[in-house]
Amino acid sequence: MTAKPSVLFVCVHNAGRSQMAAGFLRTLGAGRVEVRSAGSAPAASINPVATAAMAELGIDISAEQPKILTPESVEKSDVAITMGCGDVCPFFPGTRYEDWVLDDPAGQGIESVRPIRDEIRVRVITLLESLGIEPAF
Repeated sequence: MTAKPSVLFVCVHNAGRSQMAAGFLRTLGAGRVEVRSAGSAPAASINPVATAAMAELGIDISAEQPKILTPESVEKSDVAITMGCGDVCPFFPGTRYEDWVLDDPAGQGIESVRPIRDEIRVRVITLLESLGIEPAF
């Protein structure tokens, strides 16, 4: 692993789950982790309900844009976290892969997105700890 570990979050549209996870990792990692996110079929914009759910916790992901998944983004990452698109993610030896099974927030209201957001937060904390990084709270 590099001096500063890099993590890639991948979901289909790169508009909800992966963006929330990246927002948590940027915040809780406090600059000690390189954070990327991408999608196998990126949406035109971030899910506004995901943005609102994160804003409730003081994390602003509103400026983020969905990005296309590339083999290079996976190859540059120490850890690749997939969320519903594991078969699309290219495999590179030396990259650690995890598949997080989470509900898709697309088309759901804030009441349904909050538990997804909260589960992502717990998983990001566990990820940081597995990288030997104390989460910043």
